[in-house]
Parts: sequence; C-alpha cells; structure tokens
Amino acid sequence: MKDEETKSSLLSQTINDSMREIGKLQAEADAHNVVRHERDSTIQKIFTKHNLGSLPDAPFSNDVAVNLTNRLKMRLLDLEKDLQDKKKAGEMELKFLWERYVAVNARCSEIEGQRQAKIESKFGISKRIKEKENERDFAEQELSNLNLAHIDDRERNLQIEVERKTLVLGERDYESTINQKRTEIFSIEQKIRALYREKDVLASDSEDRVKLDLKKEELESCKRKLKKMHVLYKIRGVLKGRLPSEKDLKKEIANTFGRERGKIGADENTDTKAHLSKLQKDMDAKRRFLDSKLQSLIAASLDIDSFPKFLLDAMEKRDVQKSKYNIADGMRQMFDPFERVARAHHICPCCERPFSPNEEDEFVQKQRVKSASSAEHMKLLAVECSNADTTFQQLDKLRMIYEEYVKLGKETMPLAEKTLNELMEELNQKTQAFDDLVGVLAHVKADKDAVEALVQPAEALNALQSKRDTLNTEVENLREEQRFLNDDLSNIQMRWHALREEKLKASSILHKVKKAEEDLVLLAEDKTQADLDEKHLEDALGPLVKEKEKLLQEHTSLKSKLEKEYDEQAERKRSFQQEIETLLTLNARIKDRKAQGFSRKHTLSESQLQKCENRKQEISADLNKSKELLRNQDQLKRNIDDNLNYRKTKAEVDQLTHEIESLEEKVLSIGSMSTLEADLKRHLQEKERLLSELNRCHGTLSVYQSNISKHKLDLKQSQYNDIDKRYFNQLIQLKTTEMANKDLDRYYSALDKALMRFHTMKMEEINKIIKELWQQTYRGQDIDYISIHSDSEGAGTRSYSYRVLMQTGDAELEMRGRCSAGQKVLASLIIRLALAETFCLNCGILALDEPTTNLDGPNAESLAAALLRIMEDRKGQENFQLIVITHDERFAQLIGQRQHAEKYYRVTKDEHQHSIIEVQDIFD
Repeated sequence: MKDEETKSSLLSQTINDSMREIGKLQAEADAHNVVRHERDSTIQKIFTKHNLGSLPDAPFSNDVAVNLTNRLKMRLLDLEKDLQDKKKAGEMELKFLWERYVAVNARCSEIEGQRQAKIESKFGISKRIKEKENERDFAEQELSNLNLAHIDDRERNLQIEVERKTLVLGERDYESTINQKRTEIFSIEQKIRALYREKDVLASDSEDRVKLDLKKEELESCKRKLKKMHVLYKIRGVLKGRLPSEKDLKKEIANTFGRERGKIGADENTDTKAHLSKLQKDMDAKRRFLDSKLQSLIAASLDIDSFPKFLLDAMEKRDVQKSKYNIADGMRQMFDPFERVARAHHICPCCERPFSPNEEDEFVQKQRVKSASSAEHMKLLAVECSNADTTFQQLDKLRMIYEEYVKLGKETMPLAEKTLNELMEELNQKTQAFDDLVGVLAHVKADKDAVEALVQPAEALNALQSKRDTLNTEVENLREEQRFLNDDLSNIQMRWHALREEKLKASSILHKVKKAEEDLVLLAEDKTQADLDEKHLEDALGPLVKEKEKLLQEHTSLKSKLEKEYDEQAERKRSFQQEIETLLTLNARIKDRKAQGFSRKHTLSESQLQKCENRKQEISADLNKSKELLRNQDQLKRNIDDNLNYRKTKAEVDQLTHEIESLEEKVLSIGSMSTLEADLKRHLQEKERLLSELNRCHGTLSVYQSNISKHKLDLKQSQYNDIDKRYFNQLIQLKTTEMANKDLDRYYSALDKALMRFHTMKMEEINKIIKELWQQTYRGQDIDYISIHSDSEGAGTRSYSYRVLMQTGDAELEMRGRCSAGQKVLASLIIRLALAETFCLNCGILALDEPTTNLDGPNAESLAAALLRIMEDRKGQENFQLIVITHDERFAQLIGQRQHAEKYYRVTKDEHQHSIIEVQDIFD
C-alpha cells in the first residue's frame, strides 16, 4: 500500500513537473512570438531608414525574413565595397599629389644642391683669385728688386773674365815653375854646404899647411917634374903631336874645345830646328785651314782660339732647338689626351675642375686650335733644329783638326823645344869629354889655383847664397802671384754663379707672373660663369618652391577631406552593420527555438519521465557514495590548485623582478636626459648634413644626367657610327701593345740582370788581377793594393762612375789627388794589363807606350818582372804579342830576353828628320 502511495506521489510529482515544463514551454513559445515580432519590426525599420524599397505585409514568414536578411547582407557588402573603393580612390589621389610634391621637392633639392655647389665653386675661385693675386704681387715685388737690364751683360762679362783668368792661370804653369825653382834652390844649397865643408877643411888645414911647406917644396918639385911629363904626353895626344908654346897653350886648348863643341852641337841643333820649323809650318797650315772653314760657316770674322766656345755655343744651340722641338712635340701629344679626358670625364685634365657643357666645348675647341697651330710651329722648329745640327756636325768635323792644332801648339812644339833643350844639355854633358883638356889647363895653372884656393870658395859661396836668395824671392813672388790669381778667379767665379742664380731666379719669377696673369684671367671667367649659373639657378628655384608649398597644402587639405568623408561613410556602415547583427541575432534565436521542436519535446518528456524516476532510485545509492568521495577530492583539488597558483604567482614575480632590473640597467646605460638630448642633437645635425649632401648629390646627379642625355644625342651623330666595333678594334690593339710591352719589359729586366751579373763578375775578376799585379809590382809600403769601384749614377740609364781606390790596412781612399805621378802611371799600366787579361783573351796584342814614365827604378824593374811573368804565362798562346815603345834601355834589357824574343827595333831620325828603323839583336 505504501509502495503504491509512494509511487502515486512520485507520479504526481512527475505530472507536476511535466505541467511545469509545459508551462515553461508555453512561455518560451510566447517569447518566440515576441522575438519574431521584434525581428519583423527591425527589418521594417532598417528598410525604412535606408530606403531599401517596399516590404510585404507583416508578420513575415521565415523564408521572407531570410530573403530580406540576405538583401540586407548584400547591401552591407555593397557598402563595404563602396567604402574600400572610396578609400582606394582617395589613396590614389593622395599618392598622385604626393608624387608630384616629391618630384618638385627633388627638383628643388637638386637645384639647391647645384646652387650650393656653384656657391662653393665661386668661393673656391675667389680664394684662388686672391691667392694668385698675392702670388703675382709678391713675384712682381721680387722682380722689381732685380735689375734685369744689366744681368745678361754682367753675366757675359763675368764669363769672359773667368775664361781669361783660367787661361792666364793655365798658361803661366806656376806649379812647374815653382818646382823647377825649388830644384835649383836645393842644388844650390847642396853646393853651399859642400863649400862650407871645404872652407872649414881649408881653415883647419891652414896651420898644418905652414908647417908642411918646407917638406912639400921638395915633394912638389918631384911631382911637378912628373906632372909636366904626364901633361906633356896628354897635350901631345890632344894637339895631335904638336906642342905649342906656353903662352899659346891656353888659347889652343880653348880653340880646340870650341871647335869640338860646335861640331857636336851643330848637327843636332840643325835637326831640332828643322823639326821645329816643320811643326810650325804644319801648325800654320792647320790654322789657315780652320780659318777658311770657319769663315765659310760664319759670316763674321772669328779668332781660331775661340773655336771651342763657338763649338760649345753651336752644341748648346742645337740642344736648345732639340729641346724646343721635343717640348712642342710633347705638348702637341698632350692635346689629344686632354681632349679625350675632358670628353670622357667632363673635368679639366690639369686641375680636375668639373666642366659645364659650354666650358667643355670651349676647352676642346681651344685644344684643337692649339694642336693646329703647333703643327706649323713644329715644322719651323724642325727646320731650325736641322740647321743647328748641320752646323754642329760641320764644326764637330773640324774639332779633330783643331785638337791636332792645339796639340801641336801645346804638346808637340813644347816637346820639340824640350828635346832641343835636352840636346843642349846632352851637348853640355858631352863637353865633359874635354875635361881632360880642362884638367891639363888646370895642372898648368896649379900654382895659381893653390894661391886662390881659399878665396874662390868664399866668392862662390857668396854668389850661391845671393842666387839662392834670389830664387827664394822668385818662388815667393810666384806663389803670391798664383795665390792672387786663384783668389781673383774664385771671386769672379762666385760672382758669376751668383749672377746666374739671380738670372734664373728672375726668369722663374717672370714665368710665375705670366702664369699668375693667365690663371687670373681664367679664374675671372670661371667666376663670371659661376655667378651667371647661380643667378639662373636662383631664378629657377623660386617657382619650384612656390609649387612645392602649393602641392603640400593641396595634399594636406585633400587628405583631411578624404579622412572626414571616409569616417562618415564608415560610421554609416558600422551602424548598418550593427543593425544587421541585431537582426541576425534575432534570426538565430528564432532558428534555435524552431529547431528544438517544442511539441515533440513535450511528448518525449512525458515518456522519459518514468524512466528518469526509475533511474533516480538507482543513482541515489551511487550518489551518496560519490558525495562522500567528492568531498574528499574537492579538498585535495583545492590544495593542489592553491599550490599551483602559488608557484605560478612566484614565477611571475621573479620574471617581473628580472624585467625591472634589466630596465633599470638599460636606463643606467642610456644615461641622463642631457646625454639623450646631446645624442638627439648630434643625430639631428648628422641628419641635416646627410640631407645637404643628398641634395648636393641630387644636383650633381642631375648634371650628370643632363650630360648623359647630351652625350646620347652626340652618339647619334655620323662620326660615332660603328663606334663599338672601332672601340673593340682599338681595345684589341691596346691590349696587344700592352702585352708586347710587358714581354719587352720582362726581356729587358732579364737582359739587365744578366748584364749586371756579368758586370759584377768581371769587376771582381779585374780587381783580383789588379790586386795580384800591384802586390807583385809595387815596391812601396804605403799602399797594399788598389781596386776599381763602380757607382751607378741612374737606374734608368745604367751609367756608371768608376773610381780607383787604394787600400792601406783597413783604410780605403780614392787615389785622385792623393798619389804621386809614378803611382798614377803604375796604376794605369796595371789596370790596362788587368783589362787586357780579362777581356782580350781572343785578341792577344798588348801595346805599351812609354810605360816607365814617372816610375822610379825599383817600380820599373817590378813592372818588367810582371811583364815577363805575363809573357811566360802566355807563351803557349798562338796570338799573343807584346809591343813596348820606350826610351829606357835598361827597361828594354830587362824585358828583352832571348827566351821571349830574338831582336828588337831601334827607331832613330837622320839629319832630314826621316825615321830610320834598325833591327838590333838581343844579347843575354
């Protein structure tokens, strides 16, 4: 019964729940009708508000509502599309205006850059004009301080004076005269010392002589008898058996002596005088020949002694003409590269200043005019150079004759006179053969000489002393005169060099003045052109600035207008979209309620109610168990969630703390506000500088672009047809030439290195031979050995300057000015022998002319021994031949031995000055 009641109560409760559910569903159906009505009213409002056309009568069915909603969606899409189109059109219009503004701004920047470039160029030109004016004024002031009118005359007079003094100093030959006088003084001093000794001896023997007089009388009587017999025999031999009387004996002896001396000297004097007359005739003939040739070459009369000066003037004139021709040729060759550089790079080839198109055309035209005028000038220079070279060649041909003439006057004739003097000395020496006669005469006058023995040394001593004093005075006078002439010559040379330097300085200053005037004219033209260009750029810049401001203003106004229209249309679109979203929300609610199927849900609810009741009981038991377990799980879950939240919060706190610290470090690294402001100011200045540089670059770029367009027009001319092909051909030719030049450079380097190695090797070999020959030949102790050193004067020409050095211990000195004449001759012979030993292996002929000149006896013997060693070493060589020309018979005997030669040739002259060659046998 209780079960039935319980079940009845449960069913009643289920019925009540179902009734409540039905009521709830009825309420939901009413709410659905309200939503539909709200939807219909919303659709009507939207159509009415936006004037979208007519509507069917309300209420709307679901299909009608869906169709109307789709129409509203399409309208929303149309509004969205219109809005995007309007935005795109506005952006296009703003972009067009901005591009116009950017183009005008770029043009303004370009013109501003060009104007700034012109201003800087004008400032630079003004600065250069000022510098050139200062330079010109300074040069003119220096030039005004120089007396240009008299510089040439003073230089010419000083040059003539230097030549005259040098000639006088050379003609007087003070050194040889002084040496001769010193030799005479030395010999006189020797005689004086001998006379002093003789006087002392005689003075010491005077007392003994008195004591021995008695004893000598007897001895003298005996000697006198013996002497008379001996003298009588000699007199008879000399006087050919005759014995004149005593009073005629002296006269006979003097006559015989005079005849013999005259006979001996007559022949030799005749030969020598004939040789002198022949040389004088040759000299006169050469002088007449030179005079005739010089008169044919020169219109004016010319002294033959000034031939070297005229030859030097002709050579200088030829060199000047060649230099002018080479300079003109070099300048003419520079015109074409200047034109190509100007056309290619649009700059001045000299100063690299940029050219405007007009300046470039004027520069090219000027170069072409100069090139055309330089051709005629080069022809004239070529003719003048040829004439000067012809004159010089003709004078150079006469130089050998002049040198022979000078050699006759300065060497051959003095040598002949010297020979005459030597013959006279030889004649004096031969008179010693008559000493026997003089001895006979002396024995005849023995008594008289014994009385005058004490008086004669004193008189000779006084005479020699007076002569020595005279010679010393002459030597001092000669030295004083030589010192005066040397000082005078040095003073004149210093004045001449100073005047030449002053002349060169004046020429340089005058050239600077002319160059400064030309530069000032060119700079004035450049400044005028720069002023015109700046004015044109300023005139062009004004309209562009106004147009730029106008475009910027139009862009700003259009942008604000379009933004305002876009905002209004976007607002309308947003309101329309919100209304459609509201409508779509209502449709969704209606659709959801429709989908639920309220009536079906009601039936199913009643059928499931019973099932739920049954299931309720089954679940109640499980529910009680689960509640207990759930209470425990909730507590555990809360603990876990709290722990996780704590860890998450702690991690966030740590992260935020780290971020705060990093931000504080960044703030500290950035610095204070003043540092930031300084950096900002510096960056703004850098930005302004970069903008200015950008504007200047834009200006330069515009100039280049205009030049490019101009050159493109020029390239369309007929003269540039097939320019690529011609350029390619010329490029091939250039590269081929460069490759050939590189090959030639390599060959030249290889040849130069080989020659340098050969030169070094040969110099080492020569120095080795010179050292051996010197150590074998030289008998002195002051020089260990000598060597040849070569110094390169220039790497381009490979010219060498050779010096002979002498080695003494560790010291190495140059021989020039430090060695005697004999050492010089010996060094010359040894160097010649070493050169022959090194370079003349295939040509074994060695000729020596007077090798013993200025050599003393030991060194001459050493040289002979060295020649003997060379002959001994070369005796196996078929083509070896030694030719020696010498007056030293002792030297000839030393080298002329039977094992090397069987005979030699003696060359003499007869009374007619004809050479006679005689073959002489070599005797051991």
